[in-house]
Amino acid sequence: MNARVLVVDDTPMNVKMLADILTFKGYDVVTAGGGKEGLAKVESEAPDIVLLDVMMPDMDGYAVCRAIRANPATAILPVVMVTALDPAQERVKGLDAGADDFLSKPINQPELLARVRSLLRIKEFHDTVQTQARELAEWNVKLEQLVTQRTAEVADMRDAITLAMASLAETRDNETGNHIRRTQHYVKTLATLLRHDPRFSSELTEDNIELLFKSAPLHDIGKVGIPDSILLKPGKLDAAEFETMKLHTVYGRDVILSVEKQISGSNAYLRYAREIAYSHQEKFDGSGYPEGLIGDAIPLSARLMAVADVYDALISRRVYKAAFSHEAAVEIMLEGRGKHFDSVVLDAMLSGQEQFKAIAAKFCDTHA
Repeated sequence: MNARVLVVDDTPMNVKMLADILTFKGYDVVTAGGGKEGLAKVESEAPDIVLLDVMMPDMDGYAVCRAIRANPATAILPVVMVTALDPAQERVKGLDAGADDFLSKPINQPELLARVRSLLRIKEFHDTVQTQARELAEWNVKLEQLVTQRTAEVADMRDAITLAMASLAETRDNETGNHIRRTQHYVKTLATLLRHDPRFSSELTEDNIELLFKSAPLHDIGKVGIPDSILLKPGKLDAAEFETMKLHTVYGRDVILSVEKQISGSNAYLRYAREIAYSHQEKFDGSGYPEGLIGDAIPLSARLMAVADVYDALISRRVYKAAFSHEAAVEIMLEGRGKHFDSVVLDAMLSGQEQFKAIAAKFCDTHA
């Protein structure tokens, strides 16, 4: 497609002369007999370059040039000002108005064609850069959309695998019902209630709270390694059996560690899952297992799960006990404040009692 040149001049003879020269050289020429008409044709005809007379009665070339530059759509359109006045004086005024080049009257044909070619080459280069930038921006948007889609797919797959693994442990202990769903919501509730506490705010970010919620169902994954004779025993475990039961925390940790080794590293999701699986049976005073950790040495994720897990165990029916009411469960847990439980986490549960009861009701076991 030939380049389009807009010639703006109120003198018909000048317009015809410029149009004849440019048309002969293969340019598509559009003309305007004044500044206002020229400005209108800049918008309607989309020229590639403008040859603009300076002295016109309705709107001089400086005003037209300033208007072209003020419009974002035409701000980089090449403008050559054509003047019969003092070139040096007019050049300064033209540059201030935004002109790219100047031609003096009478027009020198070779100079005219050389300046038009030069500015059109610059415009072509700029248009190419703009096109490439636009295409790059479009590709970046598509890439971001693809990454978002793939990330969502990976997250969905992770969540599905998490629930599948947790359900595998659940099938070994058919009394747990919706235990994994309730506890993950309890953990999220506790974390949300504590997120503005200065002691926990740096860890309990919105993203980390969601990761805690997603990883919490794996807290009892290690139970797959416990024999049925112990896991399903209706009565109290003897000392040896209890020692075997304690190993579910180790088994759970080892399963998650094996995943981390497979991917040659860890991430926050797997770290939380490992912490919760391994340390949710620790007690704040150091009397828990498997390591007898004390206080803040117990990961926050495990301290949250300890409260969630015990609360749910108390309000749920088991083969060896009846379900406690919410009020009775709270009374029992208060006896462990600062002993079994981090008092700050337990106090958060107390402040969120209505939320806990709502979760328990929403995910109640069918036999409850």
